[in-house]
Amino acid sequence: MKPKNIPGVPRQFKGSFHDTESIKEVENGEELDIKFDVLKQRFFDINQWRKYCNKNSADFKLCDSSGKIVERLPKIADYIRIDIPGPGGSEGRSYDWVQIIMIDLDIPGRIMIQCRPSKDPIKENSRKIAHFYSNAATSTFIISKEKNILKAGIYGRNEYPNLKSGFFNCIRNIVIAIGGMFGFSKIEWKCLTDGLVDLK
Repeated sequence: MKPKNIPGVPRQFKGSFHDTESIKEVENGEELDIKFDVLKQRFFDINQWRKYCNKNSADFKLCDSSGKIVERLPKIADYIRIDIPGPGGSEGRSYDWVQIIMIDLDIPGRIMIQCRPSKDPIKENSRKIAHFYSNAATSTFIISKEKNILKAGIYGRNEYPNLKSGFFNCIRNIVIAIGGMFGFSKIEWKCLTDGLVDLK
């Protein structure tokens, strides 16, 4: 299976990838706009993503350039701190970190946030990536509305293990990356996309 070709999502060159999508049909156009507004609020409230999944899922926190948790809309160059189930890596103080490299609002009815594995922002002088994937990987989060459909998608590209973070971290990163290749991370992402569009 080949990765989908989606505007704004990087091309796949190396490692694993995933296309994870959830859709929700809405009965009429007026209701579609109202529900898309609710979906936007959920999408931008990164600190609450976990509540749309289950208690055993990853926890996400939006952080500023100094690594402090913030309660506001995300901005380019912000960080997202990820607490995945199981042992964390020492490079990120038991967390995995990504940085927001793009927020795209240019296409009507579509919002996109793109992230890339990053260093721990608290470690100002470190250049080591504090994530189980290398910084060649990207995760692109997209919500959209079209006709009578609401959609949430997460698209992972060029996902391969971060092998530059010390011996024990490398072992952890390889194990998690292999799990991702076998679809375990897609289960996690599917839980999130399903939860975001479940607007009952």
